[in-house]
Amino acid sequence: MRNSDSINGERDNSRNTMHFNTKSLSFKLWLYFTLFAILVTGILWFLEVFFLNNYYQYMKINEVNRVAADINLMYGKPDFLENVEKISANTDMHIRVETFGVPIFDPTSSQNRTPVYTYARELELLKYELRHSKEGMVSLIMPEKNSEYNLLAYTQYLGSSQDTETVLYLFSPLYPVASTISILRQQLTYVTIIAIILAAVLSIYFSSRITKPISNMNKTAKQLAKGNFGVTFRGEHYSEIIELADTLTYTASELEKANTMQKDLIANVSHDLRTPLTMVKSYAEMIRDLSGDNPEKRTRHLQVIIDEADRLNVLVSDMLTMSRVQSGVITLEKSLFSIRDATEAIIKTYDVLTEQEGYIILFDCPDNIMVNGDEAKIKQVISNLINNAIKYCGADRTVYISVKKSHGKMRLEVTDRGMGMSQEDMPYIWNRYYKASTNHVRTTMGTGLGLSIVKNLLSLHKADFGVESQPGKGSTFWFTLPIEKNKLR
Repeated sequence: MRNSDSINGERDNSRNTMHFNTKSLSFKLWLYFTLFAILVTGILWFLEVFFLNNYYQYMKINEVNRVAADINLMYGKPDFLENVEKISANTDMHIRVETFGVPIFDPTSSQNRTPVYTYARELELLKYELRHSKEGMVSLIMPEKNSEYNLLAYTQYLGSSQDTETVLYLFSPLYPVASTISILRQQLTYVTIIAIILAAVLSIYFSSRITKPISNMNKTAKQLAKGNFGVTFRGEHYSEIIELADTLTYTASELEKANTMQKDLIANVSHDLRTPLTMVKSYAEMIRDLSGDNPEKRTRHLQVIIDEADRLNVLVSDMLTMSRVQSGVITLEKSLFSIRDATEAIIKTYDVLTEQEGYIILFDCPDNIMVNGDEAKIKQVISNLINNAIKYCGADRTVYISVKKSHGKMRLEVTDRGMGMSQEDMPYIWNRYYKASTNHVRTTMGTGLGLSIVKNLLSLHKADFGVESQPGKGSTFWFTLPIEKNKLR
């Protein structure tokens, strides 16, 4: 036997399962479809109950006026009576035309017979009203004798209102619409029921087609939230949902890349911090235990500690720069400066490498070009590009720097003749700590953040930049800045 707790738990679960979510898309679609059906049928009921009788009378009056206008236009033509007879045969109106009181057309009369005055009483009343009318026409609604419906009676002079020779009479019964309304109400009752049922069925169908792919994407998104970045979102039936699924799939792919880069960043930063710290600790212990009393060894060991401390300082400085740039804290302090003077000042800082390690840095800038930008940050860009070229310059240890003018812009290029890189790697080299497939592993000379800093600083300047490279033939990194007009020296 099951205990009471398990039974209560099942009841709670059943309540949760049967809970109807009034905020769900399915419920909203059902509600909107149903309300729309009720609104449409309600409008039909309203028009049928309150306006059908008046609308019918309004349409009959318009029809009589139209027929009268058509007959008036035909008056005076040779086939006038034939046309009037056609109109009389095609309508439910009684048409009568008199000239000097003598009927020349009346459907109740026949040849060699005295005309039968079907609407004699109404005819006399129209004649009286017409004689006293200033408009040349009269329209009356009057109860028809021996019937339950009204009669629409109309008369006017044919031709001009001053010509009183020929008179047109039109009589059109206004049939009661009560029976018609009763029939329409029965039909509207069925229409209302069918419309509401159809709206409910369609809403369930369409809500299922719309919500099913969204529900599937929601399940997939939960997997993504758990760290499963290899998921694929699938959209169905509708282009907007398909586009959303494609966007979410792309987002998952980018998140996977970001997650991988984050792990690499932590690993690389840890490595970069651990190596100099280990060196500092080791040489400090050597000074304490071995070379403390030997000035020559002590000085050499202290120099290693100083160099490793400098490496730590560069790493921390680069990380701080990246953080400030990406957080939007860093701002530009623009001014006019010479790109040649700025580059030469950076090159001088590499004298130790050129003198002691045999590196060659060649610089070509025929004109002293003035640009407008943040000089300190542009110098940092140039320095980082030179650092990168020195790391990968190859056996010749030569770095080429050139400044060119093209279409109102200055283009600075930093070229090395090292191993180069493949086309697949080039879009990603601006990422932090990216390791290209050509074994561009970082050496102890850099932090792995240089090109990423270059990208962000040049983006702040809204400058164009890029790289041209081929495996085995070296790489050329470049960027452009607008030349200040009339500022060439």
